Amino acid sequence: MTRRFFGTDGIRGRANGVITPELALKVGQAAGLVFQRGDYRHRVVIGKDTRLSGYMIETALVAGFTSVGMDVLLFGPMPTPAVAMLTRSMRADLGLMISASHNPYDDNGIKLFGPDGYKLSDTVEAEIESVMEENVTRRLAKSADLGRAKRIDGVQDRYIEFAKRTLPRDLSLDGLRVVVDCANGAAYRVAPEALWELGAEVIAIGIDPDGFNINKDCGSTEPAALCAKVREVRADVGIALDGDADRVVIVDEKGHVIDGDQLMAVIAGSWKEDGRLAKPGVVATIMSNLGFERYLKSLGLSLSRTPVGDRYVLEHMREHGFNLGGEQSGHIILSDYATTGDGLVAALQVLAVVKRQNRPVSEVCHVFDPLPQILKNVRYKKGTPLDDASVKQAIDGATARLNGNGRLVIRPSGTEPVIRVMGEGDDQYLVEEVVDEIVEALTQAAA
Repeated sequence: MTRRFFGTDGIRGRANGVITPELALKVGQAAGLVFQRGDYRHRVVIGKDTRLSGYMIETALVAGFTSVGMDVLLFGPMPTPAVAMLTRSMRADLGLMISASHNPYDDNGIKLFGPDGYKLSDTVEAEIESVMEENVTRRLAKSADLGRAKRIDGVQDRYIEFAKRTLPRDLSLDGLRVVVDCANGAAYRVAPEALWELGAEVIAIGIDPDGFNINKDCGSTEPAALCAKVREVRADVGIALDGDADRVVIVDEKGHVIDGDQLMAVIAGSWKEDGRLAKPGVVATIMSNLGFERYLKSLGLSLSRTPVGDRYVLEHMREHGFNLGGEQSGHIILSDYATTGDGLVAALQVLAVVKRQNRPVSEVCHVFDPLPQILKNVRYKKGTPLDDASVKQAIDGATARLNGNGRLVIRPSGTEPVIRVMGEGDDQYLVEEVVDEIVEALTQAAA
């Protein structure tokens, strides 16, 4: 299906370049028309992160929705999972998040959620695109039927209470010194408050957004500042969220980063012990480490792999009845609680295990030894280098050399003209050799 506007996670691009007021207006009108499904006042909720361009996009979206007769409730800065949760909780017909997630400030995006709190299907996104390319003048609301817009107070408290209730009432984080890095993004108020209310001693960084500093040298994609702060204040744990707080990485008391694979392994082990896994397994992507898969197997659990992207993980979870899944990057989906990745809720599940076991985070969150994993990118200008005979030969030769003691994942990027070559296995030198052979073949084919 060829799509002009929507990618794998909503619409995303340079603010005022790709994501213009005109585009946002069209999105508001088209989505508003597609989701008017009865004779009643329709309602849309809109949240955003802290990018400067959020004001511009929010205003244009409001104009679009109200022009087709939809009422708009504005949340201000709120995490993506909070918007998804509140879409359901407030009985809205549609939810929108204005964010480009972990991208720099000069990008922005629009994510849409249906009334059930889940991201829209490809079919519905295609329907919205179709309306965006129409002239909708004749379908606009009459003067008396225009929508209203207002800002809603108290939504942050509702999300904080929701996050706290994902833990047992008798569980307190008392005695834990926690550094939380909010990436100068959407969770800069709610995450420190939730942790403090649960009893933790909280040191918060990345909580001074200025419109430009979201994800800049902070957050889950740049955890060096968090690592340094954890060591400086001798904290028990560090939590790094990204700009819209749908992903998380943890830092142990020694200042070492713990990725999504280890976090999912911790939660999987805990939930298996408590009988909370809906199915005996976890859903992750093709990028998750083979060591993670072997660890799950030792627990009698399976690892189902999907293409890269949290939406594919969630689709597989919903289709096959799993309630735990995620990505190595820290998108962790706990479908008992949320309809999308929730960095804060995932972190709370890990902290619950730390409190229960009463051991250092470095021990609790190192449940398997990851296999050596090498990832290299090959940029190309045109053509399809993966179809070249010499490349196919190199891949076949590399697979034979690994002989079942490792994995290869070779895939084109979904966002840029780059082919990603990932190899992992028990023998690091062998993995490096076979990855280099494939990269060399691809480089020659691309030239």
